[in-house]
Parts: sequence; C-alpha cells; structure tokens
Amino acid sequence: MKGAQMVVRALELEGAEVAFGIPGGAVIPLYDALYDSSITHILARHEQAACHAADGYARVTGKPGVCIVTSGPGAMNALTGLATAYMDSIPLVVIAGQVARHLIGSDAFQEADIYGSSMPVTKHNFLVRSASELPSVLRASFYIATTGRPGPVLITLPSDVQQEEADFLYPPKIDLPGYRPYAEELSTLQGARDALSRAERPLILAGGGVIASGATDELIAFAEAGEIPVSCTLMGKGVFPESHRLFLGMMGMHGRPEANLAASRADLLVAVGTKFSDRTTGFAATFAPLAKVIHLDLDPAEIDKNVRAHFPLVGDAQKVLRLLTEDLRPHPSRRHWFEEIESWREAYPLDEDLLPAFTLKALRSRVSAKTVVTTEVGQHQMWAALYWQVEAPRTFITSGGLGTMGFGLPAAVGASMARPGERVICIAGDGSILMNAQELETCARYNLPVKVFVFNNSSLGMVRQWQELFWDRRYAETLTDSPCDFAKLAQGYGVKGWRAEIASEVEGAIDAALSCEGPALVDILVPREELVMPMVPPGRSLTDFIHSLAVKS
Repeated sequence: MKGAQMVVRALELEGAEVAFGIPGGAVIPLYDALYDSSITHILARHEQAACHAADGYARVTGKPGVCIVTSGPGAMNALTGLATAYMDSIPLVVIAGQVARHLIGSDAFQEADIYGSSMPVTKHNFLVRSASELPSVLRASFYIATTGRPGPVLITLPSDVQQEEADFLYPPKIDLPGYRPYAEELSTLQGARDALSRAERPLILAGGGVIASGATDELIAFAEAGEIPVSCTLMGKGVFPESHRLFLGMMGMHGRPEANLAASRADLLVAVGTKFSDRTTGFAATFAPLAKVIHLDLDPAEIDKNVRAHFPLVGDAQKVLRLLTEDLRPHPSRRHWFEEIESWREAYPLDEDLLPAFTLKALRSRVSAKTVVTTEVGQHQMWAALYWQVEAPRTFITSGGLGTMGFGLPAAVGASMARPGERVICIAGDGSILMNAQELETCARYNLPVKVFVFNNSSLGMVRQWQELFWDRRYAETLTDSPCDFAKLAQGYGVKGWRAEIASEVEGAIDAALSCEGPALVDILVPREELVMPMVPPGRSLTDFIHSLAVKS
C-alpha cells in the first residue's frame, strides 16, 4: 500500500469521520487517496482556520480533530492552531506535508522546519522517514493525543513517503516506553477527606480538566453531597449547571465578585482539573490566603506549579471525585457560609443594562441549553463568559490559554460538523472577526447553520479598555472606526447579513438570523464606552476588583 493510502486507512480505523484542511503540492498524494475515502473533508480558506475548525470539532465531540496542511507556509500557518490546542489541552492530529526526503535541509520550494518549529506547541510530533513507519506513527499519534492530558500531535510527512509502498500492518495497541499517561498518587486522600469534614467555608474551583475527563456528573454529586459552592475557570464553563443553586460563577480577572471574594475567604479550596492560570488567580501569592488547597489533576506537572497544594491528588477526576464523595457530609455551620456569599452577590450585582448583556440574554432565551456557542477573543468573550448561562459541558467553546483572536468563527465551523444540522452560535468582536472572516465563505459553501453575532464597537475593545483604565486613555492604534459594513461583507461571502444600529433593532435581527436557513451574521453596534466589569487589575489580588468605574471593593 502507498504511504498516502496508509494514512487514509489509519484515519478510518481510528474512527475519523471529518478532516479539515487545504491541499497543496506536498500533500497531493494524500488528497488523492482521500478522494476515495468515506471521510468528509472540509476545505477551509486558511490553514490556521482549518486547525481551529478541527479544534472546535474536538472540543464539542471529545474526539480528536484531524487537520491536513501542506508544507512550508501551509504548515507554518497551522502553528497558531497547534498552540491554541496545546494551551487548552485539546486532542488534535495534524498531518503536515513536507518536501521529499532528499530535499529536506536544502531550502527547497515551500520547505520549512515545521518539525522543529512545532516542538514547543505540541504534545508530541513525528517526522516520518519511511512508509513502513506510518502504521505505528498514526496509531501512536491518536493514542498520545487522546490519553492522559490531551493535546495536539503533529505528523510531518514528506511527499515521497506518501508515494512509497510498504506493508500496512496496523498495530492493535501501542507501547511507548516512558509514556505513562495515567499516573496516580493518592497518598493524601485521607487527609483531603478529613479536611473536607472540618471545613466551614469550602469552595470548589473546577477547570477544563473536568470536561476532558468526562467528570461533570461526579463533580455535581460531590458538590451536592458536601453542600459546597462551585466556581469555575473560563475553560471550565459547562462543568457545572450555571442555574444550579450551588454555582457562583466564573472566578478570575473578569470573574463574578461572589466567586472572587469566596476564594479570599474560603478555608478549604478544592481545585479540580485547573492549572491555576494567572487570569484565574490574580496575584498568585495572595490567592486563597486562608485556604488549605486540595488540588486534583491528571497531570503531575501542574501540582505546586502556580499554587501550593496541601493535599495533592494525581489521578483521573472521575475516580478521585467518587472517592472524595464517599461518606461526605456537609459541616453543620455551612449555612453561615452561604449567607456570606449571598451578601456579596447582593452587594455586587452584574450590570444587566449593558447592550452586550441584553443581547446575550435575548439570544440565550431563544436557543436550547444544548446549543453550542463559540467565541472569539476580547471584550465580547468576557461578556459571554459573564452573561451566557451554560448548562452542559462541551457547549461553550473558547480559546482560554492562548487567547487567540480569529478562533471563534472557524471553531464554529468545526462545531457545526460535530453537530450536523444544529445551529451554532458564534459571538465575535469587530476586531477578532476580521482575523479569519474568510471562513464565512466556508460556512456558505457548506450551508452550515452558523449564526455570527458581531459586537461592533469600532475598536480593539479589550486593549482599549486597558488603555482607558491603566494607560491614561492613550488609545494607541485601538480606535479603528472601521469603514467595514459587516452585514455587507457577509453577503459578499454568500451569508445573509443584518445590521442592528440601535438597541430596539437587536431582537428583530436575532430572530431573523436564527430563523433563516444556513449561515447568518448580525452586526450589532455597541457603544465604545461600555466596559467589561468587574475587572481585577493586572498583578492585583482577586479582592481588588473594580466593580464599576465609580465603586471599588
């Protein structure tokens, strides 16, 4: 079998149903083999977008996303997509073409060292040197991407290897010496249980690792058994139903005040599947200063990396949460803890009068709890994090660790392929949407029911907000006053478009976009002066949040 045929056959054996990519000279043999495959291929319009689409597919399905790019600029364009997936622990298998083996290192046409360039932003990568290696390389790639802490794997595939013949012997299992994805260290389990039984003011902080492990049911059972309030990270939205009485909201720089203040007062913090990002903890040295910390994570490298754990628990969240739930009873004084939390909620309500808040709530009321929403990165992302009520895992898709502008629209393409025929909502900003706007054409070509809502404040809003608050209103290159009419831009790509210039036009535009067949875009003009609040200034403690421009905690 030729190498290209081996790749396609391996993808089929691994259960790949969809691949995203763009053909090029170095992958013509692979695309020729794909021509006869049952795998659906989605042609993106930029390799970064193809990688983001595979990422969105993976986040919604929990299965590895597959992306195919050509050599040189095609592969290098995919680097941002690899880094985005790597930072958020998303399983991808990306196949990048390369020049023929004898040309590697000669500065041949469209040659670039993607193998070396991708090392910092992949869980593992392979440079295939012969067709006979391909079965084990493909098998290992899917195994590495999906086991332990998930992540992207890159396969660099020279063009002549794709045409070389060898025997296709696909290994039923793979053994990689030194790779032990399921380490377990539970020596502090009893100490953690004892701490839970004594805690008067416990708090759970849940991150994306809970979603990756499929442990949302176990988290709910644990919280309910112990009557423990729950907060989440940005990547953790969906780990816990946000309408649940125990849910406090997102913690961090733009987290809800009651969640941030609870972290400052808790005597026990149970952190599950989170790396304690600076956007979650604020100034790490002052994070949860009164709390003993139980840190449960599958990756031992995360223990004590950013926040010291008094009770480190290395293992699968499903299993360990079940162990912590056994015989768990709430402390008799827990009622006072909830009264304190409720007092903060009353003292620091969110501003529901903002146009973005109104828009998000109006949109949310018109779709089901299972509807997938993706976001770009910026102010609109944080408004969505604050106001979009998420009830189920894998329905809120956003770039957390890398904060990649241009992620949301192609991720919505992938999400739409993961949920065929179902509407996918993309919340965007006027800055982010232009970074991969060409994927509107992809939505039109495949008639994907992706509904894009652009929060247009004619600025690079998040940077402009920092300039207003911390840089003396010196708006260096952030006030765009863009002449772009996004509704007409969408129409030019073959997507239906509407424009809401005043608040009274928003709901009608939403209804029109949701009711039409196929993709749609609504350009919503948002006052430039509307800010994302609350906000913890950079380098400050979570208690130092700005609730509004007039009131500080």
